[in-house]
Amino acid sequence: MKKRLLALILMMSLVASTFTMTGCGQVEEGDEIVLRVSNWEEYIDLGDWDEDEVIDISDDVNILGVNSLVDDFEEWYYETYGQKVRVEYSTFGTNEELYNQLTIGDVYDLVCPSEYMIMKMLREGMLVPYSDEFKDDSIETNYYAKGLSPYINEVFNTLNINGNILADYASGYMWGTLGLVYNPEEVTAEEADHWDLLTNPKFEKRVTIKDSVRDAYFAAISMYYFDDITDESFINSEDYHDKLSAMLNRTDAITVQGVEDVLTECKDNVYAFETDAGKADMVTGKVVANEQWSGDAVYTMDQADEDGIELCYSAPSEGTNLWFDGWAMLKKGIEQDPRKQQVAEAFVNFVSMPENAVRNMYYIGYTSVISGGDDSMIFDYMDWNYGVEEDEEGVEYSVGYFFDMDDPDADEEYTIVTSEDQLRRQLYAQYPTKDVVDRSVVMACFEDEDNERINRSWTNVRCFNLDKIFK
Repeated sequence: MKKRLLALILMMSLVASTFTMTGCGQVEEGDEIVLRVSNWEEYIDLGDWDEDEVIDISDDVNILGVNSLVDDFEEWYYETYGQKVRVEYSTFGTNEELYNQLTIGDVYDLVCPSEYMIMKMLREGMLVPYSDEFKDDSIETNYYAKGLSPYINEVFNTLNINGNILADYASGYMWGTLGLVYNPEEVTAEEADHWDLLTNPKFEKRVTIKDSVRDAYFAAISMYYFDDITDESFINSEDYHDKLSAMLNRTDAITVQGVEDVLTECKDNVYAFETDAGKADMVTGKVVANEQWSGDAVYTMDQADEDGIELCYSAPSEGTNLWFDGWAMLKKGIEQDPRKQQVAEAFVNFVSMPENAVRNMYYIGYTSVISGGDDSMIFDYMDWNYGVEEDEEGVEYSVGYFFDMDDPDADEEYTIVTSEDQLRRQLYAQYPTKDVVDRSVVMACFEDEDNERINRSWTNVRCFNLDKIFK
């Protein structure tokens, strides 16, 4: 009897140590916090690098991806905070797919959509603001606050949605520009410097455009307002960037009709509207130019290099779309649970560690918003990737704006010597020059009425072409 009673006491003790009441009255096994994360497909380091894939930045810094960053986060969080965390990690293919998942009832805590979708979610009251503690750069584990690029920080702080500053509700992850990947043996640098490459009859059925209303709209509106935005008085105006942003975000009926006409011209000239096939089509030579996001442009150029084909990237001189993807916490997931919010913010900080930012950039080819603050690893990685050997000649490439906007000597400090071809290849795509970011525009979160007008126009372009069918 005593043995049975002792066994019962031991069993009850075990149960008590395994199941704990949370603050919301819910029972979680092992007091394990579950964080539900949704991110783009193939948009985080999944580990399993080959043994020779070591980023040997210096004698003291060697980076290798063994496990996925998700698994490494769970281990790091337990070692740092003494709390077990399990990440339920899933992916989505488009911003609209993620939004539709949320509207039909799927619940996530932390998601990573693009800028316009974050702004839409914020406008609709779906997001939880980041805590004051998360923004405190004096806390050792706040890698995001300590390492965010000052340039990206300024962009986030200037975007205002219904009186809410975007920086309060979103943290950056990756960023870049929209441009054209092109084959320099078929397309000149001058031809690739303008969006009208997509309508140039010289390249009929040899170019592709994104099958995305926003990306196609941006290229077309740049063509529609070409004369205005390339006028010297416009370019030299004191408020040039604000005026450019306003022009390239116009959604009035006249503008939308003009853009539709341009896109119809594009449709007649391009080989295809594509979502992902453009990368392979560039490598195989099926097309000679492709509208592309800078991160995919890097991937495309890397793949072409393996086949001995040199491709280049251009951010057209009329203007380019500054895009970014960022982490946002959802109300329905966080549910005012401070523990879960702390884990979500810790996840953002973990992927913002300079070493992990490097792992992500190496693995996916996109550019992290992290510059590293006092840690030089990000700049050293850029030099490791694109710098010439000490005994080789090259050209100087400065990116001071990204690392330190306030220091007048930043361009001198943050300059690498690279090969001349990188002035229009991977380095240029990953870290555009200051003149490119000066003409970079974030696409706004349009009002519902404007979106309806644009989407109706897009349907006309993509679906109604009966005169061609019956010829």
